[in-house]
Amino acid sequence: MSKQKAEAAPQQATDSNALIDAKIENLKQLQVRGVNPWPYTFKVTHHAGELQKKYAHLQNGEETQDAVSVAGRMMSNRNSGMFIDLKDATGKIQIFSHKDHVAPELLEQMGYYDIGDIIGVTGVVRRTPRGEITVNATAVEMLGKSVRPLPEKYHGIHDTEIKYRKRYLDLIMSEESREVFRKRSLILAFIRNFLISENFMEVETPMLHVIPGGTSAKPFHTHHNALDMPLTMRIAPELYLKRLLVGGFERVFEIGRNFRNEGISVKHNPEFTALEVYQAYADYTDMMTLSERLVEGAVKAVNNGDTKLKYGEHDIDFKAPWPRKSMVDLVREKTNVNFLDAPDAAAAAKKAESLGVHVKPGAHWGEIVEAVFADKVEDTLIQPIHVIDVPKDVMPLAKTHPKDPRLTESFEFYINGWEVGPAFSELNDPFDQRARFDQQMKAREAGNDEAQQLDEDYIEALEYGMPPAGGLGIGLDRLVMLLTNSASIRDVIAFPTLRMQK
Repeated sequence: MSKQKAEAAPQQATDSNALIDAKIENLKQLQVRGVNPWPYTFKVTHHAGELQKKYAHLQNGEETQDAVSVAGRMMSNRNSGMFIDLKDATGKIQIFSHKDHVAPELLEQMGYYDIGDIIGVTGVVRRTPRGEITVNATAVEMLGKSVRPLPEKYHGIHDTEIKYRKRYLDLIMSEESREVFRKRSLILAFIRNFLISENFMEVETPMLHVIPGGTSAKPFHTHHNALDMPLTMRIAPELYLKRLLVGGFERVFEIGRNFRNEGISVKHNPEFTALEVYQAYADYTDMMTLSERLVEGAVKAVNNGDTKLKYGEHDIDFKAPWPRKSMVDLVREKTNVNFLDAPDAAAAAKKAESLGVHVKPGAHWGEIVEAVFADKVEDTLIQPIHVIDVPKDVMPLAKTHPKDPRLTESFEFYINGWEVGPAFSELNDPFDQRARFDQQMKAREAGNDEAQQLDEDYIEALEYGMPPAGGLGIGLDRLVMLLTNSASIRDVIAFPTLRMQK
């Protein structure tokens, strides 16, 4: 810290303490006058945004006799309280409080109101001579006294640590942040309603697992005291959802939290929201179509029916259908190297090394292909695309591709260079599934602690018979990032995971 900043910090703290002291003094003055600073309720009849639309036809200077009651936070206070900007969940409305309409004792009380206070206002609507829709107050009530100052309105919150840690302040000060979370709600609502309209049933599966499964990831561990048994937070709901297919449900989906004990980045948070969908008697081509319809529809829902959005410097068109190209072909197009010509892992490793891609010792053929894809191709996939026929070594729950046993009937769809969702024709052969689990267990024994564990109960469920099915997973936080032009996953999660404050 520079000397100048070191000297400024105590002054900033002193200024803040002085403001808090002044607001607490105003609180005491209200209490002395018999005002309850935190009453129980207030009857709201209208919201700011609604009034702005309803009375948009008023001419400058035109008044109505329409009585309304609004409530929200004082964001500005001009001319000794005569003009107040009130902000609620829908927008802003001006309040005019004048001695001709407000009782003298109430005007005196309002002298102890502060910016940041939550108030309720009853009055009539007019448009001022300067053209602003306004409520002429006849009554003003304190609903929630604030005793801490808001950030300075012209600068807002620029410290991202404060923005994420004190999200409530960010939402008070930033309409952009509020809009992100409104759009997030619309996106999730569209997805849920779309799937229900397609006869999918929403279900809930456990978040506490005895055996973590459904993907390769590090879990969070916990312990159940009453049963005296270790448990993990779920890394994916997949294996439970497919048990429901065994049980006879043909179309199921779940929107819920997953937990992975891994790194944090602009695209990763330890807890995140995901969608998983399973459809009996379908395959991965059906899931491609479903994912396109879901995502295109969500884009339209938040973009006034348009399929084109801007993310960062890129203009992205989500209109279906999207291209479908195999992972191996995409690698070949970028590198002129065809990994299908490599008969085993050793040959594939040599090809990878020739491209400058280092692979870990003991890596399988498919893991090497995926590593080269990640290094040479992934960040070039800006427009939506289905990367199909992913190697079996990295898709242990997908059906083997009928044309090449090294591949699977699977895809991952990419947008802006990000994997947004994997899907595949689900493996329903219990013998093949056991062999895949055995391979994963060997990888764990060799030191890969993200490899999947053997789940005997799931294999037993498959032995009762599971219909052919397609499955789809979508990381909803990443999707919301794309659809709101948000640079970090922390911008679309209301309360992201942060380091503990010292």
